[in-house]
Amino acid sequence: MRQLIRFLFIFIAVILVTSPTYSALKGNLEYQIPIDYSQLDEEELAIKGETFYSISINNTDCKINDDITSALNIYTILSNKNPENMIYALRLGKLYETIGKDRHAKGNYYRAMGIDQSRPEPYYYLAEFYYKKEQYRKAYKMLIRAINNGYSEHANAHSRLNELNKKLGIEKK
Repeated sequence: MRQLIRFLFIFIAVILVTSPTYSALKGNLEYQIPIDYSQLDEEELAIKGETFYSISINNTDCKINDDITSALNIYTILSNKNPENMIYALRLGKLYETIGKDRHAKGNYYRAMGIDQSRPEPYYYLAEFYYKKEQYRKAYKMLIRAINNGYSEHANAHSRLNELNKKLGIEKK
């Protein structure tokens, strides 16, 4: 009788622990819902994403609001629909940077760099990211690559380079 009660107790505990309700409360419920991105209009989503993005990057309090959430959702969908689009990765990086999710921001900047290493934008975004984090050597390295990859006439890049030269004590040649 004692073993039967013990068995029932263990059986009920296992059922409760593996139930979807318990999993949802613990945060590890996973859904396997396939999404067909081919049915979504990329151009329409990009326009909506740009609208929310423009509003979101002016958010200075690092708080997540509806505009940032919408922009993140749209650019995540766009990035899944077209993973080779560098702009989508840069937008995601900037949005994550805005809300203080540095690891996600850097990951998206580096992903953008991997998509097209010849473009200056990912390097410039990373330079600005590192500058804000006071990682001046990394910022300098990325900024030099941005300038070499096409930002040679970019006024903001040269202004930032002058600031970094002063902070790092580098003499201009």
